[in-house]
Amino acid sequence: MTFQFILTEKKEQTFIITINRPDKLNALNWQTMTEIHTALKEAKQFEDIRGVIITGAGEKSFVAGADIQELSRNTPVGAKDFALQSQEILGFIENFPKPVIAAINGFCLGGGCELAMACHMRIASDNAKFGQPEVNLGIIPGNGGTQRLARLVGKGRAIELILSGNMIKATEAHRIGLVNHVYEPENLISETQNLLATIYSKASVAVKLSLEAINHGLELTLEEGVQLEANLFGLCMSTEDAKEGTIAFLEKRKPQFKGI
Repeated sequence: MTFQFILTEKKEQTFIITINRPDKLNALNWQTMTEIHTALKEAKQFEDIRGVIITGAGEKSFVAGADIQELSRNTPVGAKDFALQSQEILGFIENFPKPVIAAINGFCLGGGCELAMACHMRIASDNAKFGQPEVNLGIIPGNGGTQRLARLVGKGRAIELILSGNMIKATEAHRIGLVNHVYEPENLISETQNLLATIYSKASVAVKLSLEAINHGLELTLEEGVQLEANLFGLCMSTEDAKEGTIAFLEKRKPQFKGI
């Protein structure tokens, strides 16, 4: 499928989505959001695809925020509808059954930070900068920023970042838990692929159910969450891979997982 604002590539077991508006610092307009959604739905259907990388074109920006021209034309009702529809797309990313990693190469602001936070993990280049600067425009984050940021870095830090509108460097984002790792820009994609390769060596059903347990469990009470975990643990034990994994451990050899 041909897209206007994103590029897609299948690289062995990885599906790479590159937001391709470098002249706009990869700012997100509605069409870009829908193209990301369409590409992910396509990736979900490929049995040989086991993970996704989302990144930005060029060296300056992952996503510098929303498209301000488009945003400025919104009515109150239109803005709410846009937020709800965008949140649905980000929810699709967050609940994707295969690992999705944001490879953040530069500015990761506003809607870009919200997109990154919807991904399962965030890997940054050391020139990346993060923030939710919507308050500078007289608005608040509308794509889950007030909710996911607090869950990732804690209430106090999220309040400071959102109310100040300040940007932070990749090293600080790593320190507070917003990103998993920081690398030199030239190593960003290869290191992201290395992490995915480690994940691909594990049982794919266990990876999928781990994501489900974590994502859904966070929205439950602890009692409900551990019950969900127990149910999914039991489901894992019904797979051939669970049998292979335990037998391989006892036989002191590397398991040969088949995804069943």
